[in-house]
Amino acid sequence: MNFPTCYDEIIKRVEQVNPVNYGRNRNFIDGDVTYLSPYISRGVISTRQVMQMTLAQGYNPKNIIKFLQELAWRDYWQQVWIAKGNEIDRDLKQAQVQVENHAMSKAIIEASTGLEAIDKAIESFYQTGYLHNHVRMYLAAIACNMGKSHWWVPARWMYYHLLDADWASNALSWQWVAGSNSHKKYLTNQENINKYCHSEQRGTFLDKTYEELAQMDIPKELKETALPDFKVVLPENESLEVNTSKPTLVYNFYNLDPLWRREEEANRILLLEPSHFEQHPVSPKTIGFVQKLAENIPGVQVFVGEFSELEKKIEMQEVYYKEHPLNHHYKGKEDQRDWMLPVTGYYPSFFAFWKKCQKELKV
Repeated sequence: MNFPTCYDEIIKRVEQVNPVNYGRNRNFIDGDVTYLSPYISRGVISTRQVMQMTLAQGYNPKNIIKFLQELAWRDYWQQVWIAKGNEIDRDLKQAQVQVENHAMSKAIIEASTGLEAIDKAIESFYQTGYLHNHVRMYLAAIACNMGKSHWWVPARWMYYHLLDADWASNALSWQWVAGSNSHKKYLTNQENINKYCHSEQRGTFLDKTYEELAQMDIPKELKETALPDFKVVLPENESLEVNTSKPTLVYNFYNLDPLWRREEEANRILLLEPSHFEQHPVSPKTIGFVQKLAENIPGVQVFVGEFSELEKKIEMQEVYYKEHPLNHHYKGKEDQRDWMLPVTGYYPSFFAFWKKCQKELKV
């Protein structure tokens, strides 16, 4: 599995999406998933762009509902983040119950749970920075509902290693599995894992009925806990060459869109704030991925420091940046991001959000 960073290759990947097959087999580990999430999360492409390019191929929205819903989920989680802010860092709707530790099972970190398909997926995850969405749910269920860890630490562990690290989607999905952002906890068993991962393992601690799993104590395989290492390695700063007579466009971890104001004569600066990565640490692999994606932006320069430091350093006059919940301290003119549909604001459930989306899509 590889994730090209050249913009033309990324667009080819969008053009190759088969939304019909996606709807049929996306839950299988070898299903026709899009592998677009790292580019959407990094703001290289948008949910609107993916939707429009897909519909331009002649697909009827009614026939690709599952695909469109997955795009809508991304926007939905972002809208919740905008509305709730740092509240998504805590149990959002109710307290997670049956929490016995605030670390995570060491066996998950070390890919030694004894669940062959899961351990193989974790090992691949460390190498590629990617996890199938179904496996993400399995891992969250094993960590929180079998290992009885509070969701916060294992969610950060997953975010740290993901090329598509999106704190809203990650944190709120973990809470959905753990029961603090949903009506009940999500459980999985060995039969389910075997079905969707094409494995045939038996006799594991998950080889039970859902009723039995709901009553279980922490399996011995998950009892030992640990805190993951979240070391962040940011690049060295280089001297900036800035023309103060031109506007400055500020890019960041969530906005690497090479088409943003591309016709304008401007200073283009990728801002990597240490305070951001202290709050939301990511791996060296992810930072390297960001640096490669930034190469699609003509003339971009990298600045490692806080926005206030950048502001003083280059005496910026006219500054532009894209809206994001982590950009509230930026100063300048804020551009809106390209939402999939003109459906914004807080909705208490995805179902309510999706109903509005359906009206826009006329399905």
